[in-house]
Amino acid sequence: MNVKTRFAPSPTGYLHVGGARTALFSWLHARRHGGRFVLRIEDTDLERSTQESVNAILEGMTWLGLEYDEGPFYQTHRFEHYDSVIDDLLARGLAYRCNCSRERLDTLREEQMAAKQKPRYDGHCRALDVSPDEPHVIRFRNPLEGSVVFEDLIRGRIAVANSELDDLIIRRSDGAPTYNLTVVVDDHDMGITQVIRGDDHINNTPRQINLYQALGWEVPHFGHVPMILGEDGARLSKRHGAVSVMQYREQGYLPEALLNYLVRLGWSHGDQEVFSVDQMIELFDLSEVNRSPSTFNTEKLNWLNHQYIKQADPARVAHLLSPHIGDLGIDPAEGPDLVTVVEAQRERATTLIELARISAFYYRDFEDFDVKAAKKAFKGDAAEALAAVKTHLAELESWEREPIHACVGATVDALGVGFGKVAMPLRIAVTGGAPSPDLDLTLYLVGRESSLRRIDRAIEHITSNTQS
Repeated sequence: MNVKTRFAPSPTGYLHVGGARTALFSWLHARRHGGRFVLRIEDTDLERSTQESVNAILEGMTWLGLEYDEGPFYQTHRFEHYDSVIDDLLARGLAYRCNCSRERLDTLREEQMAAKQKPRYDGHCRALDVSPDEPHVIRFRNPLEGSVVFEDLIRGRIAVANSELDDLIIRRSDGAPTYNLTVVVDDHDMGITQVIRGDDHINNTPRQINLYQALGWEVPHFGHVPMILGEDGARLSKRHGAVSVMQYREQGYLPEALLNYLVRLGWSHGDQEVFSVDQMIELFDLSEVNRSPSTFNTEKLNWLNHQYIKQADPARVAHLLSPHIGDLGIDPAEGPDLVTVVEAQRERATTLIELARISAFYYRDFEDFDVKAAKKAFKGDAAEALAAVKTHLAELESWEREPIHACVGATVDALGVGFGKVAMPLRIAVTGGAPSPDLDLTLYLVGRESSLRRIDRAIEHITSNTQS
C-alpha cells in the first residue's frame, strides 16, 4: 500500500508547537515509507479563518523544512462537492433534516445532565419529514447498535458502542458543512492512508468511521498523538511562554534543533538525544510513540539548540545569525567576517540572540565595562601593563594572530610579570567583559584601530577611578 499522510490545520492562528509536532510525525511517517505528505487548510470556520493565519502556517512549515508533496488544499474551495456527498446521504436515507430549536436542545441537555446521563441528541427528528424550506440542519443517521472498533497506531485497540454516539450534524443551518463530514470526504478524496492527529480528535474518530462505512469508502488507519503539557502539568498554552513556531525563530533557535526537540516529545530511540533529519526519517516509528502526554522542557530545548549551534556548518549559523545581529543595529558587513565570528563564539551561546549579543563587541564599541570583570582586571599595575602592550601592538606591521600573540608575550617578558597581569586587563579592555575566545584571535577580529582605541579608553577608565 502506498503511504499518504496529511497535516490539516485550521487557519485561526499561528502554527503552534503541538501542531508542528503532529505535522512532523506525519511527515516522518510518509518519508520513512516512501510515501507522500499533503498539506490541507481546513478553513470552513469562515468567521475565524484568516489569510494571515494561512501565511503563518505556511511560513512555519517552510522554516521547519517540512516540505509537502501536494497542496495546500483549501476546504472552502470544495463546498459544492461536500454538498453533493450530503445530498447522496439524504437520498439514501443515511442522513435527515432536523429542525429542533436551540431551546429544545438546551433543555434536553440540562435534563440529561441532571439525570447524570451523557448529553447527546435523542434522535427526535429521525422519523419526521422536515421540510427543506424551513430552518434546519442535516444530521447523519448513526447506527443504533453494534460498536466501532479500530486499531489505533499509537494507542492500540479502541472500541466504542454506537449507543454512546449521537446523530452528528453534518451541515449547519447556514448551509456550511461541519468538520466531521469535510475531513472524511477530503481524506478519502486525497487518498490518505494514515490519519495522524492530536488525541483531542479521538472522540471524533468513531463517528467518522461510521461515515466512511455509510459512504462505502475504505477506512484509513488512525494514530492519535498525546497532548503536550507545560511544566506545571497543564496543557501547553501561551502562559507557558512561546508556543508559536515562529516565536522560536525570533528567539534565536535553529529549526533543526526545534525539530529534534519535537520528535523527542513522545518518541525515543535508546539513549540518543541528537538526531539529524535523515536519522529521524530512518528511525521514526509511530508504534514507538508514547501513549501518555509529554512535558515541554525549555532547558532541554536550550541544550539541544546549543549542540546544533556548535555542530552546524558555521556558514549556515552565520546566515541565521545575521538578522539577529541586525536587530542590534549592527551591519555585519562593517566588521570581521561573520562566519569567523561564529567559529570563535559558538561554544559560548545557547541561542542565536545570545550569540549576537556576545559578539556585538567585534563590530562596535561597548557602552560600559562589565563592573565585576573590570574590578577584577583593572587593579594594581593594570594601567601600566595596558600602556606597555599598546606600545608594542601599535608597532606591529601585520595585524595577524601570530604577531599579536608574540607581542603580548614580549610585553609580559619586558614587565617581568605573569601572563595574566597583561592578558586579563587587555581582554577586558577590548571586550568590555563579553565572553571571548583566545586573546590573539579576539584582538585580530576586533581590528587594530578599535583595539588600540579601546585600550586607551581602559587606561583612562582606570586612571579616573584611581584619582577619584
